[in-house]
Amino acid sequence: MKIHLTLLNGTGYVFDANDYMELRTKHRIMGALVGTANSKGWSCSEAALPVELSKCETQLLIEEGIADLVSKTAALTAPPTDEMVQAYKAQFEASLMAQADALKAEKLRETERHVEKILQGKRNKLLKQGKPKEAAALTANDVLQEIANSVVFERQNALVELPSLHMTNHSARLCTDPVYDTSSLKYRVFHDLWLRGKFVSTGEAFGADFLVYPGDPLLYHASHIVIIQDAPTIRPMELICKVRLSVIVNKSCVFAYEEVESSKIAYQTINWCNPSK
Repeated sequence: MKIHLTLLNGTGYVFDANDYMELRTKHRIMGALVGTANSKGWSCSEAALPVELSKCETQLLIEEGIADLVSKTAALTAPPTDEMVQAYKAQFEASLMAQADALKAEKLRETERHVEKILQGKRNKLLKQGKPKEAAALTANDVLQEIANSVVFERQNALVELPSLHMTNHSARLCTDPVYDTSSLKYRVFHDLWLRGKFVSTGEAFGADFLVYPGDPLLYHASHIVIIQDAPTIRPMELICKVRLSVIVNKSCVFAYEEVESSKIAYQTINWCNPSK
């Protein structure tokens, strides 16, 4: 079964955690987590779903038949029907009630852990008030019932989804137009590296076109930076600059270009040699 990518900002987005894990573990497609994981704002170290795929990744998944790209614009911009609004309100209320029940259950679990100490404290208090009969009659169940009755769920502290009157499931239109030029050298290099079993991500942060990893980037650092050349020639000063850059970031420098005779993608790896060491 194909994975459905949602078209946003000209590329594919993944909103389902299972789809994301399948893309990452089975198809070596990483994308970038761009969701907000906390109330303090976005942080790259605490990012969450959705996952934004690059245009190269999106086009590759479509071309390989792994995923379909769909647009939900028409469904999300159309006013919701009365039935959809009522269903949303019912779902919202159910979510709040579930959180209230979870809060009460957690409070009771915590009370049960210390119920003997709480019970003894309440009995001592009643004895000081001159109520020995009430103190003797007090049981652990009375304490738990008192806690259950006192739990108040404040709705302003509830965890809620982004405000929307639209339900989770939407109708969508299949997008067949390419999101990236498949004849471009950059896409062909990305596709070729992927077919070779590599983990490939954008290399803009390192002054390159791509980064190549020996395994999942969660476990490995990038081993190579890939720089795309329109021609199999390069000026000496530019060559020195690119290779020195790879030395600084502790990676091998790979130049990718198209062979003139065969029109195939070729790679040239260059390492910096320091005779003084």
